[in-house]
Amino acid sequence: MNNSPTRWVRSVALLAAVSIVASCGLPRVGPNKREIYAGSVQREGDAFIVAVNDRVTRATAVAPALGFSDTFQNAGIVGSDTIRPGDTLGISVWENVDDPLLGSGGGAAGGGGPAVLEEVQVDGSGFIFIPYAGRIKASGNTPERVRRIITSKLESQTPDPQVQVRRLAGDGSTVSLVGAIGGQGVYAIERPTRTLSAMLARAGGISIKPEIAQITVIRGGQKGKVWFQDLYKHPKLDIALRGGDRILVEEDTRAFTALGATGTQARVPFESQTLSAVEAIAQVGGLMATAADPTGVFIFRNEPAEVANQVLGRSDLVGAQRLVYVLDLTEPNGMFMARDFVVRDDDTLYVTEAPFAQWNKTISALTGSLSTAGTLATLSRSLRDSGS
Repeated sequence: MNNSPTRWVRSVALLAAVSIVASCGLPRVGPNKREIYAGSVQREGDAFIVAVNDRVTRATAVAPALGFSDTFQNAGIVGSDTIRPGDTLGISVWENVDDPLLGSGGGAAGGGGPAVLEEVQVDGSGFIFIPYAGRIKASGNTPERVRRIITSKLESQTPDPQVQVRRLAGDGSTVSLVGAIGGQGVYAIERPTRTLSAMLARAGGISIKPEIAQITVIRGGQKGKVWFQDLYKHPKLDIALRGGDRILVEEDTRAFTALGATGTQARVPFESQTLSAVEAIAQVGGLMATAADPTGVFIFRNEPAEVANQVLGRSDLVGAQRLVYVLDLTEPNGMFMARDFVVRDDDTLYVTEAPFAQWNKTISALTGSLSTAGTLATLSRSLRDSGS
């Protein structure tokens, strides 16, 4: 009779614990495999669930398209002495007469010096103006070519003019570099820095990891972007620069989201140009050994219609489609499939919990409940003994 209250208290506690477990109130990281499959199109859901195989990995291996257009790549290297709009020229003219056109009197025979035109600016259209010679096209020409043009214009007005043309420092042959670069600023295009890679080196190199560095060149209304490493892998991408080019160095902004039974649950930036599912899992610390289900690795993605049609073997899909790719790492070739499957920008990597993890939580919940029941029974016994 004395044990009757104790049994009653333990029974009530056990029933309460079982009720809590039965009501699915246990914490978990997200949906299980059964719940994900319940949302498939095959079961009147709105997402296509696809098991990853060799055909799927080939159809979904879409890398970001970066590169320079033919206009950029076919532009030849500009000579270091080629005059451009914005350049400044220094021009000297000697005349073998006593009353020169440009001088102040006393030509070469009289011991006079040359007429000096300092800082003659090349206008935006590429022209300069020389008294008595008129408006002369300078951009695209070398100083020697401009010298001959001026000489030809003047020799009909003064005998045997001697002309010297010098290319001075100016604004017409500079580029600007900004972003993740060693030294941001405006740099002149000189003989050693006439290509993109040489100019980047001149500015101190990039200040971010080469694997995720992107280089953008803006030239007038055109824009091109390449991976930094591709400048050295593909020499044709090391384009010739033009005055006025703007160069931006920035870090790759792509990222994926990791959720579920992984080492990290966060939005994770890419660490390389291409990222496989295995690399993505490794990047977040791998699967949780005590909780993850290696048969339930999912990649959630909004797939373009052309890729979705190819993956599903259809041709009627229009617009972006919700696809859920399934990886089973326990299969003989499961790790190879994960290694070959390419993760893309804005993907969600989700790993389900193993059934054992939920069972363990149930046992823990029941054990905790039974311990509580034992505590209640002890308290009840104490109260009974104190009242006797």
